[in-house]
Amino acid sequence: MKPRTLDGAVVAGRRVLLRADLNVPMKDGVITDPARIEAVLPTIRELAGKGARVIVASHFDRPKGKVVPAMSLAPIAAAMGRALGSEVAFAPDCVGEAAARVVAALAPGGVAVLENTRFHAGEEKNDPEFAKALAANADLFVNDAFSAAHRAHASTEGVAHLLPACAGRLMQAEIDALTRALESPMRPVAAVVGGAKVSTKLELLGNLVAKVDALVIGGAMANTFLAAQGRNVGKSLQEPELHGTARDILTAAAQRGCAVLLPVDAVVAAEFRAGAPSHVVAVDAVPADAMILDVGPASVAALTAALAGWKTVVWNGPLGAFETPPFDAGTNAFAQAVAAAPVLSVAGGGDTVAALKHAGVVEKFGYVSLAGGAFLEWLEGKTLPGVAALMG
Repeated sequence: MKPRTLDGAVVAGRRVLLRADLNVPMKDGVITDPARIEAVLPTIRELAGKGARVIVASHFDRPKGKVVPAMSLAPIAAAMGRALGSEVAFAPDCVGEAAARVVAALAPGGVAVLENTRFHAGEEKNDPEFAKALAANADLFVNDAFSAAHRAHASTEGVAHLLPACAGRLMQAEIDALTRALESPMRPVAAVVGGAKVSTKLELLGNLVAKVDALVIGGAMANTFLAAQGRNVGKSLQEPELHGTARDILTAAAQRGCAVLLPVDAVVAAEFRAGAPSHVVAVDAVPADAMILDVGPASVAALTAALAGWKTVVWNGPLGAFETPPFDAGTNAFAQAVAAAPVLSVAGGGDTVAALKHAGVVEKFGYVSLAGGAFLEWLEGKTLPGVAALMG
């Protein structure tokens, strides 16, 4: 099943509550990355262009149900206005009379941003009364916040049961990309999974071995798999208590015909810092006083050779400590190879997006999701409450 979309929706003159994710990074009151604002603009422009009164709701940071002035959406509303090239009104609350006044003053095609939904404890509790208060100022609900869809909050799930509801264009694009990549992919399909810990991605790995033809394991989590196979990984970050789990995952993959690709060589150093002296060793020759901080060139070459036989690549997590040169080389090289390959490439997760930006290939991937937890939970095979509420 797919969620309802804006296709065919009548929005002219109607008050449309648009759930966006405006939880942008900010430092000293200045937005450092406007990507999430820019991502929702197509839906806003479509709705406004069709004569809707667009009422944007979002959370920002973690005020924990209290009003925290530093977590106000006011500066984000101003930034949205600049991005749209038109005035965006701001309501000093997301419910009640303060919100109602701003909404009532909107002309068809007008846009307003409501104050932080998390200033109310009822938001994260998915309180029915708070959801009703949000719905009171709208005729239609459009959810364009896939990155918040794994949370059953009032503004992502509760209100969807109180108003006619559908997915916005960003949500639609996210779901379409993930469906093409995992639910009905062009095969062979490979998943690249990196990051620090196996423990945070057990469900992900378990789901992927049943769905993909090849599983690439990189980052520090690969160390746990290497150690589980009896290799000495020196001082490398790993999880000894999960060696048995790692072996179980490898067994399950073999039973399902899923090839697991682990590093064959590694970049090691005695300490983890930028510019630290490093060298390349085979994974069965890691010095006892060294730590693995990146995949080596032979590993990248092996992955690039395997890439030639794939048609779909799903990526979540870097292959090494990419934030700290020279340990970014492996992730950079393979990301550039994937970007240049004739494959459907879908990537997501905070560290993944940062790694792809660092490698200069974000624009060259087929689809890059700005969602973190929601992207991961989708890959794990979980039902996302915010998406489920739009089905039928």
